Amino acid sequence: MTEPTTGQDRQDPYLEHRRLLFATAYRMLGSVADAEDVLQDAWLTWHRTDRSDVRDPRAYLVRTVTNLALNRLTSARARREKYVGPWLPEPLLTSPDAAEETEMADSVSTAMLVVLETLTPIERAVFVLREVFGYSHAEIAETLDRPEPAVRQIAHRAREHVRARRPRYDTDAGRRAEVTSRFIEACAGGDLSAVLELLAPDVTCWSDGGGKITAARRPLYGPDHVARWILGVLAKPQSRDVVMERAEINGELGLLMVLGGTPVGALTYDVVDGRIRNLRLQVNPDKLAGVRG
Repeated sequence: MTEPTTGQDRQDPYLEHRRLLFATAYRMLGSVADAEDVLQDAWLTWHRTDRSDVRDPRAYLVRTVTNLALNRLTSARARREKYVGPWLPEPLLTSPDAAEETEMADSVSTAMLVVLETLTPIERAVFVLREVFGYSHAEIAETLDRPEPAVRQIAHRAREHVRARRPRYDTDAGRRAEVTSRFIEACAGGDLSAVLELLAPDVTCWSDGGGKITAARRPLYGPDHVARWILGVLAKPQSRDVVMERAEINGELGLLMVLGGTPVGALTYDVVDGRIRNLRLQVNPDKLAGVRG
């Protein structure tokens, strides 16, 4: 069963708020596939609901999606304990107007999604609803069926937790674009010295292959280790035709690794003081739907 698409159905509150609902589910789960599954379940719930009992369709739908995502997140955490190698969020192609509002871009960045993974499911739900979408403590309490004082405490704890772990990065788009161009050129030329110049002294690289594609099973630390590993991967026979293409991924400039016109990897990174500090390479084929269009 799929979502409706007729002209009349487009007036349905579910479709009217679908972008908000996906944004909520994706930030809750860090997974495009899981977010879409949650939205499908929410649509089925919505169309089985007696609308005469719904005073505020938007609030009802957000509540439905949030609680469905909470249930899925709890089970997903158990699965991730058995995950092969580092777990990274599923990347998502965005554009200046695709993340709802420009000021919300940071909340969907890969770096932020990684930090959100360190929250408990209920902390993550409260943080997303409060800090990203601006819901009041009272509204969140109603959504999660919890006392408002408890929600306030959870919100404070989650905000402090995220603040302490959120990585520092340059916000200058021009500098990021310059670093990106130099990185593409250095990697394409196999220039170890040039790559080393672009990496911060404390650089770390995570790669997520999910046990399906060869990737580093543990984080890589230090410029020399990271640079040699990246160039080594690109030099392999199966990677020689891979092209790096600039793309906006999760609200910021990143790189797609494209082979034969199909993205086979997505690279996001933090730029600090003109150098790349954190690299996150997603190559698990099951987690690339969001960059394949």
